Amino acid sequence: MENTQTSSTGEEAAAAWLPHPEVRTVAGVVRGRWKDTTAPGSGPRGALRSAAFLGIPFAEAPVGELRFAAPVPKAPWEGVLDADGFGATAQRGDPGVTLIPEPSIPGESTLNVNVHTPSPERAPDGEGLPVLVYIHGGGYFAGSPASPWYDGRNFNRDGVVTVTISYRLGFDGFGWIEDAPSNRGVRDWLLALEWVQQNIAAFGGDPARVTIAGQSAGGGAVLTLLGMERAQHLFRAAYAISGALADVAPERSEAFGRALAATAGVEPTRAGWSTLAEERIVELQKKATELGPGALNEVVDRGLPLGPAIDGDLLVRSTPESLRSGVGADKPLVLGATDDEFTMAMADAGSKLALVPKRVLLGKLGVPKSAHTAYLEANADVVAAGKARLAGRVLTDRMFRVPVLDVVAARGSAPTWLYRFAWPSGHFGFAEHCLDVPFFFDCLDGPAMEPLAGPNPPQALADEVHGAAVAFVAGGDPGWARYAEPARIGRVYDTPTRDAADPYASVRPLLPTP
Repeated sequence: MENTQTSSTGEEAAAAWLPHPEVRTVAGVVRGRWKDTTAPGSGPRGALRSAAFLGIPFAEAPVGELRFAAPVPKAPWEGVLDADGFGATAQRGDPGVTLIPEPSIPGESTLNVNVHTPSPERAPDGEGLPVLVYIHGGGYFAGSPASPWYDGRNFNRDGVVTVTISYRLGFDGFGWIEDAPSNRGVRDWLLALEWVQQNIAAFGGDPARVTIAGQSAGGGAVLTLLGMERAQHLFRAAYAISGALADVAPERSEAFGRALAATAGVEPTRAGWSTLAEERIVELQKKATELGPGALNEVVDRGLPLGPAIDGDLLVRSTPESLRSGVGADKPLVLGATDDEFTMAMADAGSKLALVPKRVLLGKLGVPKSAHTAYLEANADVVAAGKARLAGRVLTDRMFRVPVLDVVAARGSAPTWLYRFAWPSGHFGFAEHCLDVPFFFDCLDGPAMEPLAGPNPPQALADEVHGAAVAFVAGGDPGWARYAEPARIGRVYDTPTRDAADPYASVRPLLPTP
């Protein structure tokens, strides 16, 4: 096969069905590979192929003079760039505590995108397929877009182009440096989304129908972008799964950056930090963010110190404040959480908590005394399961489920759909953090599934979760009633799935009294 750079629509369409499909991007031609889309056992939905274009650089490698700088768009290249394997990841070895398989891949060119498309030929204006852009989680310090769960094969099967993006993590992406651009990881998101706008039509997608989605820190990224004025032209809709907002206060961000520089023995400048090897910085940030005894409350109250920070530039105010002011109000939003996101963190605490009175436990976990009775009554089923489960539910509510209701309230009458993922894992016995991700991607046949979901997780539930996501990406409506006062209807994903009034009622005792 000749490495020719064709330009006509007819030639592009013909090239798309060669043994290795080729697509012309703004910067140059990329060559991908074909893959199967239909998961075994998922039902007779038609055996479709889709094309994967992996590790396409959207920016120059953030090394040398570009280290700690704003991302620089990738310069054009000659010939054909092989895009048949994942590019380098910002995650270096340690995948954090996630149960999602997210491999680390060495290399310098860590700012790349992966495109999975059922239609690898240029789409005429207004005729492209809807596009899902997925932002991985990992606490803003870990995670990888190279997960086999994220490949979008079954979104492709259902007519959705899927893109996963990489971004700088930890201190490289979010640490305060005196003379460096703020929120470098956020700037990576913005440039990746600009790349999608400029290039996705060449892969069969419609740049006017882009939905951003993500889980955990990725869900927080989605909400951050939803509330950011400078991001509004880059997407049409948003889907936040267990979103973990950072909104780091500027004084806290600076204090953390100065303290870490002092520990490292360098000036808090680009020149100072550039004298340190990447491995040393990762080691320093890991020690600085380790959770010691009793530190969970600080994380719940203040969040992590590394993440999107209010900088007066990209983030001029907190995300809830931006949403209350009307930013993103024209964009449909789906958001929700699992019932027991953080209960795994308390799995080994049962014996230690056995003799602690319930109300003392609630007080230590930051629940106001005035809310104790109402909270215990609203969560009687969890109370009956033991102190560890109660502690895990409190942490879940304060870290994830109260913020869900805060975002819903901040959005007011903007089009918003609320869900709860309540199906209990066959391994843990409750709906833990990350459990809903393979249901969203409809990849229950994927690797490393049993440690998260147990044996034989229900495919019918994946059909419902994934089907609603497809409907939302394609048409801006997931298929159940919008959340609105006074009905407060939301979807509860379980077996069976149901729509319920006020599905987060058990959380409300933790909300401030109006």
